[in-house]
Amino acid sequence: MTGSRLAILGPTASGKSAVAMAVAASEAGRRHGVELLSVDAMQVYRGMDIGTAKPTVDERASVPHHLIDVVDASESFTVARFQAESERAVRDIESRGGTPVFVGGTGLYLRAVVDELDIPGQWPEVRARLERELAAEGPEGLHRRLVERDPTAASKMEPSNGRRIVRALEVCEGSGRPFSSFGPGVDTYPVSTVRQVALQWDRAVLAERIERRVHDMMDRGLVAEVANLLARGMSRTAMQALGYKEMVDHLEGRASLDEAVATTIRRTRQFAVRQERWFRRDPRVEWMRVEADPVTEVAPALVASLT
Repeated sequence: MTGSRLAILGPTASGKSAVAMAVAASEAGRRHGVELLSVDAMQVYRGMDIGTAKPTVDERASVPHHLIDVVDASESFTVARFQAESERAVRDIESRGGTPVFVGGTGLYLRAVVDELDIPGQWPEVRARLERELAAEGPEGLHRRLVERDPTAASKMEPSNGRRIVRALEVCEGSGRPFSSFGPGVDTYPVSTVRQVALQWDRAVLAERIERRVHDMMDRGLVAEVANLLARGMSRTAMQALGYKEMVDHLEGRASLDEAVATTIRRTRQFAVRQERWFRRDPRVEWMRVEADPVTEVAPALVASLT
């Protein structure tokens, strides 16, 4: 990627989308033609609106957004496809004299674009076989196999993370190369032309914001949204989205509504911690402290940087 660009990052419920909207809607943002590119693995799915905190229709009408509603929830979406779609959107924005601003919390998707990661291909038959083994035997045995095939990749994965282990083995077997050989890899941080700014909250305060957001999603009709998606069909990837997986469990009788809500809050808080840890590993990320209102505390400095 070339040129000077901005990415507004942070864990879920940190207010990054509100900050990005404020930057884009400012006088400087409009003068520079700021357009927003969602870096969210689940906002790409049509119909998954409430649970992904997707920008509203009015917000998307006032500021151009990209990488939202790309595929149906019944389809799968890959990092490689996100990389290609994002690069195409950036070229389009800049060809019109605009300024692309990335906003989101899916760290791998951002790295794929910012650092032009070498994304390995897919081998569906290999993956299907490995997924059958995962369902029958659990992830630990597959992790031991990965240790033998690619100890570098295995050392970076929890033995319980079945999805990542299956993907790594799929690439090892399908390509004949170690999964870790595809690089520069997420543990390398080359010089970048993208300024990355992340919002930092006190963890207890962020936990409260997450709980409020989940209850707000419930009030806005998350259960009905998930029921509608289920009726139309959801891919395995889409169904793993926070809030959706738990509501599916409720709708299919595996959890009460209260249990589903409590689990959503707990898992979202855990996910926010993992997001922060991911961004913390990247020395290029600038952290901006937020006490109460990210728009008033962070957006002005980013607007000023556009001028």
